[in-house]
Amino acid sequence: MSAIVMYVETFPVGGLLTNCYVVNCAETKEAIIIDPGMEFEDEAQQIFNYIEKKNLEIKFIVNTHGHQDHTNGNKTMQEKYTAAPICIHEHDTYLLSRIENHNPTTKRLLKDEDNITFGKINLKIMHTPGHTKGSICLIDEKTMFSGDTLFAESIGRTDFPESSPKDMHTTLQKIAKLPNNLTVYPGHEETTTINHEKQANPFLTNLNKGI
Repeated sequence: MSAIVMYVETFPVGGLLTNCYVVNCAETKEAIIIDPGMEFEDEAQQIFNYIEKKNLEIKFIVNTHGHQDHTNGNKTMQEKYTAAPICIHEHDTYLLSRIENHNPTTKRLLKDEDNITFGKINLKIMHTPGHTKGSICLIDEKTMFSGDTLFAESIGRTDFPESSPKDMHTTLQKIAKLPNNLTVYPGHEETTTINHEKQANPFLTNLNKGI
């Protein structure tokens, strides 16, 4: 039995260079867009061109949390892919109101342990509050899309009004129990692994001392 292949393409977009991911099932060509934070028309067009070239069918547009640098492009993406709902954790949906003139035509509110399924790929939702109340990670046997919860050797900020250092500490305790083999695709900067973060991320190595 052949392994299910998932392709991940990264597009750094917007002024904060948010990692927007187009993730697809190699066999069925069904795909999702994670964190469309684009601010400029040419960024959206680059993603459209990639999707068209690969002949992908977009099933979902997923926000790992509600901050604008991850959601600015929701409207543009949903106008293009009208059948794809915006997926966001129920605790962060209020943050979408900060985006001018954006009220998703279709929206799916996520909860812990929900699933995002496209083609033969299934990503489980892990609710990871801390950076925001409704931050999530998407995880399968090999991969983790961590949004602004976990970065390479760092974590997301917890000094915003919608943040909680206490919740982040609890979230990091959950992350510390994840399998070492997971490749981590964060909301900003370079890809990492859970194994590396357990060894080199001070917020994990000093977990028992608090954050």
